[in-house]
Order: sequence, then structure tokens, then C-alpha cells
Amino acid sequence: MKKTLTTIIAAFILITSFSAFAVGSVNPIKKFDAASIIGIYLESAAMGNPHLNKYIFADDFEYRNSANNDSFSKKEYMRFLKQSAGAKFDCQTVYEILDQSGQACVAKATMTFPDFVRVDYVTLNHSQDGWKVSKIVTTYP
Repeated sequence: MKKTLTTIIAAFILITSFSAFAVGSVNPIKKFDAASIIGIYLESAAMGNPHLNKYIFADDFEYRNSANNDSFSKKEYMRFLKQSAGAKFDCQTVYEILDQSGQACVAKATMTFPDFVRVDYVTLNHSQDGWKVSKIVTTYP
């Protein structure tokens, strides 16, 4: 009886310790700075590499296209980026941080195509999970 009780207790401890490790996935970019997060976003948007998207977008993320006033949620925009996986746009990308103070950052990402220019204004917020993209507004000047 004593051996059975010890076995049950040991099994219970193993099960609870494994479930404690399975609570959440590790965020590989938690310690990255805002500029690195913008670089990851551009790699996804222009180079078709969506592998880190689940880490860079905030839960309340919003994408807005000012040319037609379309608006998309995190789920919708991530679906679009996933469908575009592997598509490499023929453009040059550059970005600059317009303002960063405390827990907020605003950046301008420019994608220069042969026939037009796309400018994304990217807003990031810092939380316990690191820097997250909370809003993107796209314009075509």
C-alpha cells in the first residue's frame, strides 16, 4: 500500500511539473529592441517570412490602409501575411524611428517599388512581453 501511494504521488508531481512548463511558449524576441521588431515586420511584409509574426503583433493590433480606408485585425492581417509567405516583393526597404520615448515608439517604414512607394507608419508599445507592433497605417504618397 505504501509503495502504491508513493507511486501515485510521484506520478502526480510529474504530471503537474510537465503542465507547468507547457503553460506558454517561449518568446524568442522578448528582449529585442524596437528597431529589431520593425526589421522583423519588414522581413515578413516585403520578404515573405512570417515565422516570427505571432510574437511581434499585440493582441489589439490594427492595420489600416489609408488609400481605401480598409481596416484589419491581428488575425486577419496575420492570415494575409501567412498567405504571402515566400513572396518576395521587388522593392527596397528602409525604416527610421521617428520617436521613441518610454514604452512607445513610432517608426516610418518605406518600401520603394519600381512604380510606386508604400509608406507604413508603425506604432509599437513595450510590455512585459517586449516590444509589440500595435498599429500600422499604410499610405501611398
